[in-house]
Amino acid sequence: MKINLNADLGESFGAYSIGNDAGLLGVVGAANIACGFHGGDPVVISRAILRARETGASIGAHPGHADLQGFGRRAIALAPEELRMSVIYQVSAVAGMARALGHPITHVKPHGAMNNQACADRAMADTIARAVAETDPGLILLAPALSELAAAGEAAGLTVALEIFADRTYEPDGSLTPRSRRGSVLHGSDEALAHVRRMIKAGGIVTRTGEVLPTPFHSICVHGDGPEALGTASALREALANWGHEPVDLPAALRGA
Repeated sequence: MKINLNADLGESFGAYSIGNDAGLLGVVGAANIACGFHGGDPVVISRAILRARETGASIGAHPGHADLQGFGRRAIALAPEELRMSVIYQVSAVAGMARALGHPITHVKPHGAMNNQACADRAMADTIARAVAETDPGLILLAPALSELAAAGEAAGLTVALEIFADRTYEPDGSLTPRSRRGSVLHGSDEALAHVRRMIKAGGIVTRTGEVLPTPFHSICVHGDGPEALGTASALREALANWGHEPVDLPAALRGA
């Protein structure tokens, strides 16, 4: 099948360097670019956009909670209107920069705790999906497979791309294992490749306890902020090709599904 690899990028800011945007954008087919709330600044964002334009990777806005100290991974309870406007604001900022730099965004993927909360909370998911549709109804919503966020995107009339994670384990309900639990993050390319291959062969999510949750998927995420990200993404791209799959950008993955 045609399959997309994506990574969360553009998350450095000021004097703080996070991840390897330039390297990963030579490997992945889609970049989710931070919008300045959980990470990223205008210069970092612009460099990620330009590098993606150079490599041909599709790009998306990666809105998160305003939580630099916690890297957007701490849950925050926002009133629906505050959440809606936060998403519209962040997506619009990256979309405007991308247009100015000649490489428009194709999708939106919420970050960290915002994403995890919306995967379980349908009302929150509906608010985010509405915000994306109001900003640009032609945008793809990149959402975890079997999540309330994916269902909300479809209900809002958005094109939804379903995502699985190469470097995270799953609970029996299809949610990601909390990072506070030992073993929730897979380290090294061998563990990630074995995890992805199990899910491709099973045709769905394989949980940490061995259950198979059938679902299609279009994109595989490798988190871009870890020191092993580039090695894992490179090994996964090579493995996918060796297994007979074609790594492509996100719109192409949807067209080829």
